Amino acid sequence: MNILVQPHAQGGACLWQVRLDQHCVSFRSEEEARQFVAKLEARLRAPHKLPDLPAYRQAS
Repeated sequence: MNILVQPHAQGGACLWQVRLDQHCVSFRSEEEARQFVAKLEARLRAPHKLPDLPAYRQAS
């Protein structure tokens, strides 16, 4: 995933935009945008436990 933080002028106001590939999320300040990116990257790096497939198949 490509993540880009950049300023974005909209209606005379300068917002900050985080681009996640083709999806954009706007923030009121650069600090808010960078905090969002930091939290997102931490969640992506966090360990994720996958369900045990044999137990999952038995339940269905």
